[in-house]
Amino acid sequence: MNSGQILDYAYSLGAVIVMLLIFLSLIRALIGPTAPDRVAAINIIGTKTLVIITLIARIYDQAYFLDIAMVYALMSFITTVGVAKYLEKGALD
Repeated sequence: MNSGQILDYAYSLGAVIVMLLIFLSLIRALIGPTAPDRVAAINIIGTKTLVIITLIARIYDQAYFLDIAMVYALMSFITTVGVAKYLEKGALD
């Protein structure tokens, strides 16, 4: 076993662990007592998904996954800002 294979196994294990953490965040999003708790949990899910996409890009040596991760990060950020504005003002005006 060479060092490249060991790193691939470590990245795969990291992706699985992050996936389990996503499910824990999903539970927080479902049972969160307030709306800001739910927004924070959904933002955490978006960030962890971004980490998984970048790990997959590293495992498969495909750089275009990083472009997809950047677009996903922008969409997650805009969604979080929109929901926060809606919670603060009650409208998106």
